[in-house]
This record gives sequence, C-alpha cells and structure tokens, in this order.
Amino acid sequence: MTHDRNSRIGVAYGIAAYFAWGFIALYFKAVAHVAPFEVLAHRIVWSLVLLLVLLGARGRLGLITRALRNRRTAATLTATTMLIALNWYVFIWAVSNGHLLQASLGYFINPLVNVLLGFLFLGERLRRAQTISVALAAVAVTWLTLKMGQVPVISLALAFSFGFYGLLRKKVDADATTGLAAETLLLTPVALAYLLHLENAGDLAFTHIDSRTDILLPLGGLVTAVPLIWFANAARRLRYSTVGFLQYIAPSLQFLLAVVAFGEPFTNTHLVAFGLIWTALALYSHDAIRSARTGMFKA
Repeated sequence: MTHDRNSRIGVAYGIAAYFAWGFIALYFKAVAHVAPFEVLAHRIVWSLVLLLVLLGARGRLGLITRALRNRRTAATLTATTMLIALNWYVFIWAVSNGHLLQASLGYFINPLVNVLLGFLFLGERLRRAQTISVALAAVAVTWLTLKMGQVPVISLALAFSFGFYGLLRKKVDADATTGLAAETLLLTPVALAYLLHLENAGDLAFTHIDSRTDILLPLGGLVTAVPLIWFANAARRLRYSTVGFLQYIAPSLQFLLAVVAFGEPFTNTHLVAFGLIWTALALYSHDAIRSARTGMFKA
C-alpha cells in the first residue's frame, strides 16, 4: 500500500471517528428519558460485550489479562477507568439536560488543556503561541464565570477528565481497543450491580418502558466502541499533527447541534467566550503547523 493511499485511508477513518463523536449527542438525546446513570451503566456493559467479541475474533483476549496482571499498568488503568467514567457521565448528563453547548466548549478547550498538562506533568516547554493560547482559554472561562454567575463546570470537567485520561493512557502499554476493554471490564461489576439495584427497586428502564428503549440502550456499546476503533486505525496511519486538526470536527458538530438542532441559547456572552477559544485554537494550530514544518526541515 502506497504512503498516499495509506494516508487517505487514515484521513477517512479519522473523519468517520470524529463525525461519529460529533453526532453522538443525537444518541444520548434519544435516550434522555432514561436516567443518566443507567445510560452510563448500559454503555459500559454493552461496550465490554462488543469489545470482547472483537478481541476474541482476533485472538487477542489475552492482551487484557496481560495488561491487568502488571500492577503498575493495572493501577494506571484503574485511574483511567474512573476518569473515562466521569467523562462519559458528565457528557450524558449534559446532553440529557440541555447543556450540549457547554459540553462542546469543553472539547474545544481540551487541546489547550493537553498543552497545559504536558507543561505541568511532562516537563514540556510552552512556546509563546501556546502560552498565549492557554491564557486566552483561561480568560474565556473567567469571562463565562463572571457573566453567567457560575463556573462552567461541565466544560472544565470534560476538558480536564479527558486531558488527564490521555495523559495517563500515554503510560499504558496497550492499544486503544485493549485499553478500553480493560477499563470497561473493571467498571462492569459496578455497572451490573447498579442495574440489579435498579431492577430490585423497580426503577430499571431497560425491558420496562418500550421496545425502542430496549434497542437503543444496548446500542450504547456500538456508538462507544466503533468510533474508537476507527480512531485507532486513523492514528496508526496519520501523523499526530494531522489527527490533532481533525479533532476539531467533533466539538464543531456538537456546537451546531446544540444551537441549530436543540435550540440551546447562544448569547453574546457565549459569543465572546467561544470567540476567545477559537482565537486560541487558531494560534495553537498555526504554531503546530509551523513547528511541524520546522521539524521536517531539520530532519
């Protein structure tokens, strides 16, 4: 396979993954009548089922046990498990309660949070453009806090939970599919116990509302695992900088869904905040392009 064809396939996988993540809010809107914790529990359980089938078909189930046998890896995966569970729950809750706009802001902020975390925990130096970008993001959050009278908790929770998740996953010797399978395996006993508790209390939605709900809830595994597999295929074929630019597709689509499809209010306060974030991302992207070109020239 030629390099150009391999790259085109990678871009296709990347676009598919980020479009899926961009439109995933439609799925959670469709199950908004179910309590967010139950939706999260189903997402965990059915993701594990699908991932085990996929890994089993490839003869790679042993990779999960190998990862969990290593104490350091298991401890790191336990931490990433809690972070991804928090991230998933906050997003589900945000969509169900009409806060997709704030969720999209969180994913716009995420690349800048990654830069900040790299500086704080990995000793990475901040270039001037990166420093300005992070500062603009901080100004945007402060502006929203002052004007709205409350901290944009959803945005910050999503940005930092996913930022720390990515930071820790860098230290795990496991591919994306195996890592997620291990994380959902760790979460599944808690998820099943919670679903059993709901059933005993007479509050379980699954099998107790209608056939549409019974079909939608298991699909949570599909909408979780498939985009991740597409993303993994893209990441193997593309430069990290290319993947970095594709990541803006998802929050852009979430933004459009929130304002156009779901009718969430977009005020002048939001315009200023998003304007600051978009300016920060433009600076960050320009700096990343220039840095990549310089690196190629030096090589």
